Amino acid sequence: MEQTFEALGGILLKAIPTVVIILFLHFYFKNMLFAPLRKVLKQRDELTTGARKAAETSLANAERKAQEYEEKLSAARAEVYKQQEDIRKQWLQEQAAQTAEARSRVEGVVKEARTQIAAETEAARQNLLQASEALADQIATRILTRQAVA
Repeated sequence: MEQTFEALGGILLKAIPTVVIILFLHFYFKNMLFAPLRKVLKQRDELTTGARKAAETSLANAERKAQEYEEKLSAARAEVYKQQEDIRKQWLQEQAAQTAEARSRVEGVVKEARTQIAAETEAARQNLLQASEALADQIATRILTRQAVA
């Protein structure tokens, strides 16, 4: 067993330079390779985070502007619809006025025609009365002349 400890002690004594070299390489790589690598990764992370924040800000601005655009578009549509409704109401009023004017003209023409027809009817009635009186006189004259002749 003593030989084993002596062999183990010899192996450990020979392993000291390897352990020292491994420790040296560990701290060397840690300071020379991994520290700059961590620094670059940290910068990249900060840049990525900044870019994400800028993108989110841009997206929020774009959404806000799109909302404003939609509101303005809705307001413009409402204004156009209001103008169309006003034009339609004005057109209906004009049409109603034209219809009333045409109706009053037609009523005037009808009234004038009725007056004229009434006048013509009265004139025809007078003519018939005169003609009937003349015809009655002629009939009476013929009848009387026939009786006198007979």
